[in-house]
Amino acid sequence: MKISAMAKSLVAGLAAGATAAVTAVQDQVLTTGETVTIVLAVLGAWGITYAVPNRPATDRVVPGQGI
Repeated sequence: MKISAMAKSLVAGLAAGATAAVTAVQDQVLTTGETVTIVLAVLGAWGITYAVPNRPATDRVVPGQGI
């Protein structure tokens, strides 16, 4: 596994977890259900990110020629 794939998964998990955590603590109380939601958001992001491969290195975009 390449570092870029691991970094992509880490960032996705952190972003999903942070988003769920910010939403959960709006009332300044963190319940068990909200904790489960945060954990599931992180695990879901990791799973989806793992399932979607990175773009191949040979598929390069040439400036001025579009995608």
